[in-house]
Amino acid sequence: MTENAEDILRFWFGEQSDDASIAARQAPLWWQKKPQTDALIRERFETAVKTAAAGALSAWSQTPDGRLALIILLDQFPRNMYRDSPRAFLCDPQARDLCLQGLERGDDLRLRPIERVFFYLPLEHAEDRALQARSVELFEALAASTHKAGMVDLSSYAEFARRHQRIIDRFGRFPHRNAILGRVSSAEEEAFLKTPGSSF
Repeated sequence: MTENAEDILRFWFGEQSDDASIAARQAPLWWQKKPQTDALIRERFETAVKTAAAGALSAWSQTPDGRLALIILLDQFPRNMYRDSPRAFLCDPQARDLCLQGLERGDDLRLRPIERVFFYLPLEHAEDRALQARSVELFEALAASTHKAGMVDLSSYAEFARRHQRIIDRFGRFPHRNAILGRVSSAEEEAFLKTPGSSF
C-alpha cells in the first residue's frame, strides 16, 4: 500500500485554504452520488480501506490527523466504494470507536472545523439513539463556535445531524438501509420511505 494519512486528507480536503473554500470546492466529491467518483475512490483507496479494516493502520490513530484519515477510510470511502451494498456499512463500528476514542483524547479539537465535520460523522451514521444525541451535541457546538468566530457557516451540518437523530428517535434505525441490509420494513417505515428526505 502506497497511500498514507496525508494522501487521504489531501484527496478529501484538497490543498489547504480557508474552510469555506474547501467546503465549496469539495462538496461535489463529498455529497454528490456519481459512479465516476465511486470508481475513483475504489480504484485508488480500496487497498487502504481493507488494510485499515484489518487493523494494520492503527498506528495512525496516535495523531489527530492520522485518526481523521482512518475515520474517512472506514466511514466515508466504503459508502462510495460499496454503494447500495451491505459492505458500505461494514466498517462503521471501527469508525465509531475511532471517533469516540478520539473525543476522549480531545483529538477533534486539534483539527480544523471542516475536518471535525468528518470526525463526527460516524456518530451521525449510527443506528443508536445515544450516539445520535452525542452527534447533535457535537455538531451544534461546532456550528455555534464557528458562527461566533465569524468563520465558515456549519449550521447546515448541525441541521443534517438533527434530521438523522429524528429518524433514529422514531424508528431506532435508518429505514432506507433496510432493503440493502435485507431487513423487513414495517408499514410505518414503508410509508416514511415514500416521503421526501427519508434517505441520505
